[in-house]
Amino acid sequence: MKHFSIVFIFLNVILMQGQNVVKRKTIMLGSPFEMTVVANDSLQGNLYIDQAVAEVKRIENLISDWIPTTQISTVNQKAGIEPVKVDREVFELVERAIKISQLTSGAFDISYASMDKIWKFDGSMTAMPSEEAIKNSVAKVGYQNIILNENKSTLFLKNKGMKIGLGGIGQGYIADKIKALLVQNGCQSGIVNVSGDIFAWGKQPDGKPWTVAIVNPMNKNKVFATFPLEDSAVETSGSYEKFVTFNGKRYSHIIDPRTGYPASGIVSVSVFAKTTELADALATGIFVLGVEVGLDLVNQIKGIECIIVDDKGGVHTSKNIDLKKYQ
Repeated sequence: MKHFSIVFIFLNVILMQGQNVVKRKTIMLGSPFEMTVVANDSLQGNLYIDQAVAEVKRIENLISDWIPTTQISTVNQKAGIEPVKVDREVFELVERAIKISQLTSGAFDISYASMDKIWKFDGSMTAMPSEEAIKNSVAKVGYQNIILNENKSTLFLKNKGMKIGLGGIGQGYIADKIKALLVQNGCQSGIVNVSGDIFAWGKQPDGKPWTVAIVNPMNKNKVFATFPLEDSAVETSGSYEKFVTFNGKRYSHIIDPRTGYPASGIVSVSVFAKTTELADALATGIFVLGVEVGLDLVNQIKGIECIIVDDKGGVHTSKNIDLKKYQ
């Protein structure tokens, strides 16, 4: 679950050398969607944005597990029964998601959709679920039971009742696909923001890079640092609004799919990467892994950086981020 307010964009709307910055905000995928492009005029800019919106709808109708007619929904409906042939695009996205599961030792797992929803974060919980209920809630979770057939391009979930959901990687994937489509169609500069999954390419009309500010989730008036984004992505996962507290311990709404217990110890994770898809999936995984293990993982992956805020307000960064440089 991303929170749109954790990462925000500084935009200079400039008319310069015949270039316009055209911007549109709307709701897509049930979340805030913001598109900014540099174009010769507003007509061309809005055409680019219309293409972006159409791409969101196209992919949503392939991978959403909320729409009963999508390929992913069909895979879920056929769990434990038979494999389902899917488009190569869907097959390869699931294949990459499984690789992230392996990389994070299951802290990121698209079969999280199989979990029983026993935790409530709407204020209605008065006691923790029982240990047995928590254990049973993840009985059907396990990316190892997603069977891929490369030659036939099929997906099969081994166990009845098992489900997959691409919410933890799909929005990032959509952002990457929008960028690729618009660049192919001639848009040389812009920012796509899918509920906090942000990809920026090109530069502003004045030649300066697009910039993002990372906001302290414990104090929204405080900015840690402002970073340039040049043909790269950032994604923030946060739990500063949705959590429960039992016996003085704070439990986030992000559940560890391996144990059924909510992740604890972290309030937000911001991941910088060359693709939004990777930033999206890793942010969730790092949130579950915790500060030390999460940072250790990031420090081993070339081209990935992150900023973690713990539940005491402490700020932790991966080895190649120097906050002072950007403050």
